[in-house]
Amino acid sequence: MVTVVSGVDTDAGKSIATGWWARQLMAEGKRVITQKLVQTGNQDCSEDIVRHREMMGIPFLPEDDARLTMPEIYSYPCSPHLAARIDQRPLDIDKITAATRILDERYDEVLLEGAGGLMVPLTESLLTIDYIQQMGYPMIFVTGGVLGSISHTLLAFEALKNRQINVTHILYNRFPGRHDRIIDDESCAYLQRAARQLFPTACWKELPIMNYEL
Repeated sequence: MVTVVSGVDTDAGKSIATGWWARQLMAEGKRVITQKLVQTGNQDCSEDIVRHREMMGIPFLPEDDARLTMPEIYSYPCSPHLAARIDQRPLDIDKITAATRILDERYDEVLLEGAGGLMVPLTESLLTIDYIQQMGYPMIFVTGGVLGSISHTLLAFEALKNRQINVTHILYNRFPGRHDRIIDDESCAYLQRAARQLFPTACWKELPIMNYEL
């Protein structure tokens, strides 16, 4: 089963959430692998996949060495559509889809971490949310309590609801060292109420505070 991990923006903590969730699934006895939809700001290896493996407590996998888990890597740290233009190498969406399909055949669970936020352009004409909708993937959505996240998260919720994307989990990240506790607590309570109304079957979870940089 393939599940996308996306979030409210590029610093929502998707990589942390993906690695943490993968470890929870492994503890249930499931065969789990993570994949990065598109990695920017790297050269030969996805730093997010490295983080996933560290959090999962496992070494690099054969699928990592074969680049199935990181099929598209670009050097400039920006949205994929611009990174592809800078590197003068178009993003191959079919290559990504084929890699995901192979992983899905080999593992019980594939956690597909997006690049940046939900609306990030993968190409000039394809947004991340477009691709998720086309593929019919369910989603784990990551948000948090920094100032402004209520508005950004509600906008994302509306987009997901309008696209009829199946949100299975909402993971709330406390952003250690970056939060105002008053705002954080209120954001958590407010967004949980909103999530309950918009996605009544979705499971709400708070990420434990972990010593990882976003």
